[in-house]
Amino acid sequence: MRAVLCGANGAMGKLIDAILDGEIIGRVSLDGENNVPKTFEELGTVEADVVIDFSHHTAVADVLAYAKTIGAAAVIGTTGHTPEEKAMITAAAAEIPVFFSGNMSLGIAVLCRLAKQAAAAFPDADIEIVEAHHIRKVDAPSGTALMLFNAIREVRPEAVANCGRSGEGKRTKEEIGIHALRMGNVVGIHEIHIHTGNQSLTLKHESGSRAMLADGAVDAARFMVGKSAGLYSMEDMLG
Repeated sequence: MRAVLCGANGAMGKLIDAILDGEIIGRVSLDGENNVPKTFEELGTVEADVVIDFSHHTAVADVLAYAKTIGAAAVIGTTGHTPEEKAMITAAAAEIPVFFSGNMSLGIAVLCRLAKQAAAAFPDADIEIVEAHHIRKVDAPSGTALMLFNAIREVRPEAVANCGRSGEGKRTKEEIGIHALRMGNVVGIHEIHIHTGNQSLTLKHESGSRAMLADGAVDAARFMVGKSAGLYSMEDMLG
């Protein structure tokens, strides 16, 4: 596999770089440190199979444009995208293969499946999602929490997200509360609480290291090599 890595100087970028080693044929980083080009224009055209992005969600337009230019697949590992940026990703998938997930962990993909199964098994249960991350995380709720909510909504189309519940008013039957905790150096914890009134079920995933996400991103990049145009996710990789 031949890969271009965007966000090469970041924490995730360095982990991915170490895993792929000689398979990285181009690097871009917004800070320009370590003699890494700041832009794709500085990098120039290279022959790559995939562009892996772990920079910042605002760079997605440039990442997709470059992937189109060189005819490569794109793996979007950033989160916090605006509706407009998500629309760009969907539109690009009509031309090139694009892998987009709120979380690159295989464990989270399994959690999404379990969440859907549990929500279907207990159609009248109250469901709440709680996520915890380190104090440096800028978006809340996390992309993963929203990913879990959207997975549940596949079997509960009437579900409505209530992010950070506050104020007066009773909990409605349709709502799913999503709560964000920011503390210390927590890598990532996601819990789904399902309560029927007579019994409760808690599904939980805890990240021990960011290396887990790097492994998932590399697996996604390898999965995308040779794929036809379209929008792919961890669910597709699970099969």
